[in-house]
Amino acid sequence: MFVHVMKSKIHRVKVTQADLNYIGSITIDPLLMEAANIIEGEKVQIVNINNGERIETYVIEGQRASGEICLNGPAARRVAVGDVVILITYAMMDIEEARNYKPTVIFPDSDTNTLR
Repeated sequence: MFVHVMKSKIHRVKVTQADLNYIGSITIDPLLMEAANIIEGEKVQIVNINNGERIETYVIEGQRASGEICLNGPAARRVAVGDVVILITYAMMDIEEARNYKPTVIFPDSDTNTLR
């Protein structure tokens, strides 16, 4: 049996930009991606602390060391610049592997989106 488990989480970062006229996705500072073990193109769930919205999209790399968290395309309508979000990725694995799996969770500074 396979189960979906949390693989990675970036806990509480601030949305720095929302770009409705982009093709879609979320742009994330590569430093945050690397620290959280998230790769470009990976599916991510975005949980908006400010309004309760939950969005799924894919990740693209932004500018390194920028603190960038930008919702693109239709997802831009679900956030406001300054909203605080949690970013979560999931992996499918055998239930026995899942019992011992430890997800990567990071807690950046939610004012600057930089690693502490």
